[in-house]
Amino acid sequence: MTPEIWIIDDERTIRDALSQTLEIEGFHSRAFAAAKEALEQLTPAFEGVIISDINMPQMDGMTFLTKALEIDQELSIVMLTGHGDISTAVSAMRQGAYDFLEKPFSTDHLLDVLKRGVDKRQLVMENRELKRQLETQSAPGPRILGNADSVKQLRRTIFHLKDQDSDVLLQGERGTGKELAARFIHDQGTRQDEPFVALKCRQVPEALVAMELFGSEQQAYATLPSYKHSKVATAGKGTLFLDGIEALPANVQEKLADLTESSGRPRIIASTRVDLTASIAQGRFNQRLFQNLSETTLAFPPLRERSEDVITLCQNFVRTTASRFGVAPPTLDAEHKEKLLQHSWKGNVRELQAYSERWVLMGEQCLTNESGTEHEKERDTLADRILKVERAILFDALNRHNGMLKEVQNELGLARKTLYEKLKKHHLDKQSFKG
Repeated sequence: MTPEIWIIDDERTIRDALSQTLEIEGFHSRAFAAAKEALEQLTPAFEGVIISDINMPQMDGMTFLTKALEIDQELSIVMLTGHGDISTAVSAMRQGAYDFLEKPFSTDHLLDVLKRGVDKRQLVMENRELKRQLETQSAPGPRILGNADSVKQLRRTIFHLKDQDSDVLLQGERGTGKELAARFIHDQGTRQDEPFVALKCRQVPEALVAMELFGSEQQAYATLPSYKHSKVATAGKGTLFLDGIEALPANVQEKLADLTESSGRPRIIASTRVDLTASIAQGRFNQRLFQNLSETTLAFPPLRERSEDVITLCQNFVRTTASRFGVAPPTLDAEHKEKLLQHSWKGNVRELQAYSERWVLMGEQCLTNESGTEHEKERDTLADRILKVERAILFDALNRHNGMLKEVQNELGLARKTLYEKLKKHHLDKQSFKG
């Protein structure tokens, strides 16, 4: 898309002539009769070039230049000047104008100045976007990794979504990173100081899911700790992540559709593995809820469609796991890379991550079901490997439950005393997993 050129001049004949010339040359233009009008609509997101006359009533070009550069000091602004105003134009460039055009000027000179101005502004915008992405990707918390074009576009979209309040629908196969993206949007966005509450819709019995989400007005349930606070109430003005939204029963979908149309509520990020449009046609999903959620939709590509990322992701997971457990990372040789690329990865990124972690913790034999070399046997006994796996399981559970020992207990089926003993044995501190 060609960036827009703004023309600011109080003389209609000049505005019309410039607009016509630019249209013929394939530019999109917008004309303003007054600098104040343009200034009111100018933002740092403007990607084009501004052509402004110097001599105008009310707000002249120099005043406009000063005020525009206060909005964004890297704007490409070209000043229009008469023969006697060269010194003013030079002064404008010293103040930050990109260039000036002395009337009368040729079409070739105009186009040359504009093309250079557009290139400069595009470079500024690209550098800002790259810097934002680098800052976001290096920040604490979840990261969306990969260099495939589809993933780069996904990251760009997620970056822009984090500062918005719209509900979001995440579509993709299991293990493609939907929950990671939901947490990323919340952790990096305007609601980051508010709660992030997740509900795995497929895991809650159909008879209880309404109560889990919205609570119950019946006093009889007030003594049940698990339903004392509904998910919606707990999320407050934060984020409510509904994983597997297609599993919700019809009455809950209807109530959720009402919630999406109310104010003072949590932002809803929903994920699904299925084609909801087909579910609507089959009468299994609420069309109003879908319309409200799907205004902002993110599609997550399966790993088999971005095979160029497999090696990069594996190397990252291997390094991260090895660093976490204080062991040397295994070497990813050419033969191993070939095996990685030939695998179908039906479980997507989640399967690759689990594979990489098992490789680091248990060695090559856990992946190939082979006995391994004598050196491997001598280096890691069975007891050593079991300890590594046990620590990895504890670490993973603590990480997912943010150090909440009660939840780790319930998931792993451990007595409280046993859990504390294992944490002590593996030097795991619950406090390091909180927040």
